[in-house]
Amino acid sequence: MGERGDPVAGLSRRRLLGAALLAGAVSACGAPPTAPTERALRVLIATNEPWGTYHAEPLPAEAQRRGWTLTQLVPDRTEIDADEPVPVAVAGEFPEADLLVVTGAGDWPADCLAQLPDLPVVASSLAYLAPQEAPRAAEVRARVGAATASSQAEATSFRAHLGLDGDIAVVGSAQTDDLPARSPEPGTVLVLTSVTRADATSAAAPGAQLLLDSARRLAEAGRRVVVGLHPREDRALWSEYEISPVPSVRASAAAEVAIGIPGTVFPLVAAVGTSLVGCVDPALDIPGYLRDVCSAVIDDPAAAVPAVDGARPLAPDALTAAVGPVGGSAARLLDAWRDAVVAARR
Repeated sequence: MGERGDPVAGLSRRRLLGAALLAGAVSACGAPPTAPTERALRVLIATNEPWGTYHAEPLPAEAQRRGWTLTQLVPDRTEIDADEPVPVAVAGEFPEADLLVVTGAGDWPADCLAQLPDLPVVASSLAYLAPQEAPRAAEVRARVGAATASSQAEATSFRAHLGLDGDIAVVGSAQTDDLPARSPEPGTVLVLTSVTRADATSAAAPGAQLLLDSARRLAEAGRRVVVGLHPREDRALWSEYEISPVPSVRASAAAEVAIGIPGTVFPLVAAVGTSLVGCVDPALDIPGYLRDVCSAVIDDPAAAVPAVDGARPLAPDALTAAVGPVGGSAARLLDAWRDAVVAARR
């Protein structure tokens, strides 16, 4: 699941803000940041999924290549693994920085904005959002100096989420910078899960039972079912199937077709060249462009086998609209962040 609308709306505001945030964040970042250089930018990221660092995982390598420091802001370490690849800072210990990047107008990004009043702000869509203005969009919009999205289609949804009138730079997705070569294994279907249980990190996605039943129909029809787990998915639900040991985008190169609840990974799988089938529950609200990357969209598990049998790759023009430019996207994104800092210092 991506960052749908305001996925943290049900979280306790008290937990999100936290006594430590109120007490320490201003003192930690209250001093004006030093003048940045090309080799020394310090960037903070706050996402709609407060502990969802997986959206930023493709970025540290490019940041390190430039000599930048990239840190994701989280309320606490309760949902952070010991081997977390993305550096994090907890409330009350936010480091000095040159830029704050927010990935949406959820409670956590808005709360971080309020506590970091002196930093320039860029809004960058790193995961899909429903195309409705978020309750706290006005707070975020007032601070945004520039905005980016991976594609024109994603930019349309992001603009609606933030209520922005200005341009959004299309930079592509860093996850397409190193796409695997497609080598499908006959009869293999990759099941792309979403999130079937709510937790402190974010909300759940409707449609889990539809996807489970569809996977069962495919297995009964003789397909090899391989499951690509969302980072917050309940692994136990899929224990009867083979779980992919590699990320879903890479796993999709070995599948004839991928089927799942449409989310951020769908355009990336389409970029690999793998055909997609979407499982859409009536309660699931997703942007139209995520439906459009699917060869078929089903709401009945009985349709899973024929939909997979008839699935076709996305047409080139539709792929460009949904995915954006492929290759060099991490560099383009960080260039946009650098330009925003330079503009703010003029």
